[in-house]
Order: sequence, then C-alpha cells, then structure tokens
Amino acid sequence: MSTPKRWHVVAAAAALLVTATPAVVASAGGSSTVAARPDRGEWAGSWAAAVTRGNSVGLTNTGLNDQSVRMVVHVSVGGPAVRVRLSNLYGEQAVRVGRATVARPNAATVDDVSDIDPASLRPLTFTGAASAIMNRGAELLSDPLTFTVADDSDLVVTLHFPTPTGPTTFHGQSQQTNFIGAGDLTGAADGAGFTIRPACCWFFLSGVDVQRKASPGALVVLSDSIGDGNGSTVNANRRWPDLLSDRLLADRPDKRTPGVLNLSLAGNRLNHEGTEPGAGDYPGYFQLGPNAAARLNEDVFPQTGVRTVVTHLGINDIWMSNDPPEAIIATLRQINQQLQQRGLTSLVATLTPYEGHGAPGVWTPEKEATRQAVNAYLRGSREFDGLLDFDRVLRDPARPSQLLPAYDSGDHIHPNDAGNQALADAVPLRLLGL
Repeated sequence: MSTPKRWHVVAAAAALLVTATPAVVASAGGSSTVAARPDRGEWAGSWAAAVTRGNSVGLTNTGLNDQSVRMVVHVSVGGPAVRVRLSNLYGEQAVRVGRATVARPNAATVDDVSDIDPASLRPLTFTGAASAIMNRGAELLSDPLTFTVADDSDLVVTLHFPTPTGPTTFHGQSQQTNFIGAGDLTGAADGAGFTIRPACCWFFLSGVDVQRKASPGALVVLSDSIGDGNGSTVNANRRWPDLLSDRLLADRPDKRTPGVLNLSLAGNRLNHEGTEPGAGDYPGYFQLGPNAAARLNEDVFPQTGVRTVVTHLGINDIWMSNDPPEAIIATLRQINQQLQQRGLTSLVATLTPYEGHGAPGVWTPEKEATRQAVNAYLRGSREFDGLLDFDRVLRDPARPSQLLPAYDSGDHIHPNDAGNQALADAVPLRLLGL
C-alpha cells in the first residue's frame, strides 16, 4: 500500500505489422530474423503492467536522455513469436525509441540479471524500422518477431532513448531489479554499462504478447500493492498472480493455459487520485495512479484476449482516506457492472486485515468496522460472478483484524512469499471462466 522507502532514494537519485510476406530484419549477430506471420495462430497477452505518469521530482520526472533501460519481465505463457507494447500515455511530448532488443537472461550468470544470453539477442522493429516515435499519449506496438518464448520464463527488453524523453510513463513498483546506463546498450551482453540499478520500475514498457496456436484468453488482476507484490522477494516472481499462473500451467497440460496479466498498482484507490495525501502523513504520488474506475479503459479493456478480471481494491480507501463502506461498495459495484457489460467474467476479492500497519490513525477500530462491512457485503452479494475470500486466507483466526504471523511480510499489511502462495492456492480455478 505505502510506497517502499527505497523508491524515494531512486526518485531522488536519479500496429501490428500485417503483411502478406514476413519481414526480414538484421539481428544483432548479423544473421537474419523473420518477423512472425500473422496467420500462424492468435495473439495472447502474457505479461502486462499498469503505467502512470512520472512523479513530480526525480528520475521519472526529468526522464531519460541518451540512456538505455534494460528491463526484466516474467511472462505467464509462451509461444513461437512475440511482440512488445510500449506506452507514452502519460508523457508530455513525443518520445523517440532509438533502438530496442529482446533477449533471454544469461542462465550462467543468474546472480546478475542484467546479463543476457548473447545468442538469443534479437532486434525489435516498428513497422519495419529500428527506430520509431511514440506520439504524446500514444502506444507503440513492435512488429511480430519469431522468437520462442517459454511458459513461466523471463524476458529481457532493452530500450535506447537517444534524445530527452521528458517525464516518463512508467510502473513504479516492479519487485524486479531493472537497469539504466549511458548510451546505446541495447546490444550489450553484460550489464557492466548499467550503472543505475533500481529495484522499482519498468519505463515505457506496458505489455508482452505471444503467438499461440489457440488461446483461452487472459486473466487480468486489478489490484493494489498486494497484487503488485510488495512484501514478496525481489527478483523471485512471488507475487500471487505469478503463483496463480504457475498453478494454471500445472493444471492444464494441454497447453490451453490463459495468460495472467497483473495490472496492479501499489497504493491505488477506488475513489481517489494517487496524488491525494493520506493518513499517517502519507503525501501521495503520481505513481499510485488515477482512481481505479478511471483505469478500466486504459489498463483492463485494451488487454489482449482479456476474458476474466479479478478486482481486489478498497483497503487503501480505508486506511489512507477513511472512506465509508458505502463509497467503496458503490465503486466496486460500478466496476463490476462495466466488466459484465463487456461480457467479461467479474470476480471480486475481500479486503485483507492490516492492524499494526503504519503510524497511529492508519488503523483504527472504526476503519476496521468499515473493512468488515465491505467484506460482509461482498460475501452476501450475488452481483459478481465469483468471490475470492482473501480475508479468510490471510487473517489470524485468533485476531481477525491482523494478518496471520506466518503470512506477514513484517509491515502488517502485505503478505510475504508464503502469504502470496496461500492467496494463489485459494483461487478456485473453476471460477475463472477460462
């Protein structure tokens, strides 16, 4: 829920190509790479991140200038071809992408995830060109690339921005170390040139799709920092949506496995903007995103193959903003109506306990009563297509207003790796509608 302290250090420091014939582009190694034909199968969303505008100070505000960003993403499902989606949705100017590459991590140097397997390095192109402009407020879709992506695997995307970007469009809580260095490092096999290594952010990168013979669609998780993985081990992909994807892969050996797209935003609220201050002298930041209802058109509906949405939001409206249960319930109902109106399966999750989190006033008996009222409504409602009772999974039976100690990451609001596994294990797969 609250922004990790390490973020403040970082902030202070620092079109699909549809052709009758496949396009041929030069790879980094001098060989040729064939862009995927659009008739080989269907596209499936495999990884995604919700993006926001850069904060008012720091690196995300000043932006990048003749710098490269190397980002590691953990995909849910694989296929024989890939395409990457970039976003300048919140930028204040057009942004030039000078060069972009995709690769697999170097398995021999697992302690430094900035290193890539040089044999796997491939250039990404945009309508046949190595460089492209992202207009202000626009997305940029790479050409399809024949590149085998394994289920449940890491990809490394490197982008070079040769000219000033201005304020970035980014995702502020990655639970993944990413890398920034001077100049064009898109072809660098090792990470020596990447001197800035924040464990926080994906810059301009918003999605990865893979091509599959057939796809049952994708599951979108619309959540806050509990879905974003705060409290889980960095670089370990122990967020509960990642662990749910592992369950789905194990459950469906026929490979008709849905993608899992984690559109969570740490600190996000149903009824408030990210910049609005909260209890405990919490100042608010752009990276917490707009109110959740405003995110549907940008973060949920455009996702490739979305079929089912899990909404787990509202706890920040309680502790940060002291909203009454009626306001929280009303927005959850409105989100549900919009999802169902588009034919999507709409699941909702109960709000988990947080007594002991933060400064005095962050948790109060009155706020706990609000949480209980929202959960009582959700358990009794028949409006949603299904309920995930995350409160029942994480709470301490002896003290229901607190997390079970075995699942507490230490801040009394975010689950640790074991808690994330418990959440993933508690999702009834039959409810997913996939």
